[in-house]
Amino acid sequence: MPTVFDSACRRCPRLASHLDAVRVSHPDYHAAPVPPFGPERARLLIVGLAPGMHGANATGRPFTGDHAGILLYRTLHAFGFANRPEATGRDDGLALEDCRVTNAVKCLPPQNRPTPAEVRACNGFLGAEIDAVDPRIILALGRIAHDAVLRALDRPLRAHPFAHGAEHDVGSGRTLFDSYHCSRYNTQTRRLTPAMFEELFGEIRARLS
Repeated sequence: MPTVFDSACRRCPRLASHLDAVRVSHPDYHAAPVPPFGPERARLLIVGLAPGMHGANATGRPFTGDHAGILLYRTLHAFGFANRPEATGRDDGLALEDCRVTNAVKCLPPQNRPTPAEVRACNGFLGAEIDAVDPRIILALGRIAHDAVLRALDRPLRAHPFAHGAEHDVGSGRTLFDSYHCSRYNTQTRRLTPAMFEELFGEIRARLS
């Protein structure tokens, strides 16, 4: 069975050397590939871009300890996918229900920008995770995550254009939903508002109900 996650992965030289440097400057940080979070089987799989420097890269859990996680976990809690609305650290007691959170790229990229080659290098892990989790709905946070999901499922990108709120039949009884990423920039510029995010999760919850 293909590997879902490799905690010692160094297949991307730029990312591996970047993490080596981060471990020196921040010895208390996780500074390694960040594993997915949530139950091994779930009807909802959320795919983000990559760990943030002072969030997942520091804590070792996706969207934990950074601005992007504020809206995400608050919304997951509001719609019954999490037992609490905040994610501060791996020992905070947060648990996900029928939902799993992962990233298209498992290692911290410089300037939060993985290269296309790095996204492709990590795509096998994402494909294996989708097979293992067997979600009914996949939520892609941002265009890069959207494209990564389509590649992992061997679906044509041109047939499934990214747009906030869009949904795509990706086969095997699965639907891909798109959202703008819940990054600090998008939420502070109101490209993505809490109401927009909640509307999308309301539709997802209705589908799963």
